[in-house]
Amino acid sequence: MSIIEPIIALASGLCLAVATATAGEPRRVFIAGDSTASVYPAERAPREGWGMRLQPLLADGWEVRNHAQSGRSARSFIEQGWLDAIAKDLRRGDVLLVQFGHNDAKVEDPARYTDPAVAYPAWLQRYVALARERGATPVLVTPVARRKFDGGQLLDTHGPYPQAMRELAGREGVALVDLNALSMDWLRGLGDAASKPYFLHVPAQRQADDTHFSAAGAQVVACLVAAGWHAADTDAPVRPVTAGTCPMIAAPAPVAVSPSIVVQERDIAVIQPGPHAGEGTTTAYPFFSDATGFNLVFRKRALHPGATIGAHVNDKDEIYYVISGRGELVLNGDAREVGPGDAILTRNGDSHALRQLGDEDLVIFIVFDEASRTP
Repeated sequence: MSIIEPIIALASGLCLAVATATAGEPRRVFIAGDSTASVYPAERAPREGWGMRLQPLLADGWEVRNHAQSGRSARSFIEQGWLDAIAKDLRRGDVLLVQFGHNDAKVEDPARYTDPAVAYPAWLQRYVALARERGATPVLVTPVARRKFDGGQLLDTHGPYPQAMRELAGREGVALVDLNALSMDWLRGLGDAASKPYFLHVPAQRQADDTHFSAAGAQVVACLVAAGWHAADTDAPVRPVTAGTCPMIAAPAPVAVSPSIVVQERDIAVIQPGPHAGEGTTTAYPFFSDATGFNLVFRKRALHPGATIGAHVNDKDEIYYVISGRGELVLNGDAREVGPGDAILTRNGDSHALRQLGDEDLVIFIVFDEASRTP
């Protein structure tokens, strides 16, 4: 795809009527971003994205709509249709926060890579243009720093990407939250050892992740986003926090390894909509969601009549095993019927969807290794 094609697509594909909030409706802060901002279920605790902690920092009458997705770049977020979901709801008076950069630098993956000089700002421009077309306010957020120290020195792992975003914000007159600079200052102030608990350094879960946050880390980074936004625009709909107050959020003590346990599925059943924006109703059985000390995730899910697991690109290797019922599986574009005894291996980067068929619930076991997830 040429660099000019995204701009042409913008003009032809996003020209919809501008919606406006009615009286009493909340105004929304939409987040477009990657895994550092996205939402995680309880079974992935203590991992959190900073977008999960932004709501308490917003002014009254505002709410967060977090559309950030793991593993996405400014390019793949658009090409996989995630921006379309925002475009359907974005209306006059809303805000669109845009944070990408972690995955844009992955030159080994052409589906995500954007060169920082031309492609990266060109893709970011599409978010800016969409917000303005809808009467919303775009806000650019430079990528949050990784925790990478070398001999006590914090290393810059994002290279030219933050500067490319700064320059775009200057050219376009867009408010900029320089989260890269703010988070690097925060990490330098803490140092190597003291900063570990704010990231996923969880010995009980065999995790040593310097990109993603614990709950405390997500709180600090959300605070830095709010502080940087308020500094860039004193009328921003955030509480008047400053970057200096954010490091006062204390990190938790390490999580202990949980003991052996027996659970009964009827005691943990949770009614949920179809995963990945799927249709209908399902019942999830999150076995051992609070357990710590291993990476294996073991789940059961019943897809009730009409339910689906929506089409999505995998961010991990995953196995489905069909216990009962029938379904239609679409794996990398190929459809086939599946039933009891069928085991399905879906690999990281592949796409799949699953639809329940007939009158009987489609019941599946789901197994994956947390360590196989794409950052």
